[in-house]
Amino acid sequence: MATTYIDTGQCPRVKLAGAQGAVAEIVNRDLCGAKNVVGMLRWLKEGERFDADSLKDRHQLIYLMAGDGVITLENKDYEVSKGAGLYLKPRETAGIRQAGTAPLKLLHLVVPKVRD
Repeated sequence: MATTYIDTGQCPRVKLAGAQGAVAEIVNRDLCGAKNVVGMLRWLKEGERFDADSLKDRHQLIYLMAGDGVITLENKDYEVSKGAGLYLKPRETAGIRQAGTAPLKLLHLVVPKVRD
C-alpha cells in the first residue's frame, strides 16, 4: 500500500449557496484512490449552517476541529466545541451552526454502509 500526501491547503475550497459555508474535498478517489470514503473540510462563519443530508446507504462522521457551534439533533440543540464529534447512521440527519467568535472548522467523512 502506498502512502499519499495530500496538501489540504491546495484542495479547491467551494463556497456553498444559501449560507452553508465552504467545503473542500480532501479524500476521494481522484486525490488518493479512496474507493469507500469521501473526506471533506467544512468552514462555517457567523450566520452559516450545515445540514447533513439523510443518506440512505451512508454513514457520516462530523468532527469539530476548531471553533464553537450548536448541533441540532431531533429538534434539540447541543452546544459543542473543538474536539466534539457526531456520528450519523444511514437515514439520520443533523444540523450544525457556528457560534462564538471564531469560524467553525469541521472534518466530515462519508462512508458506505457495509452489506452483510
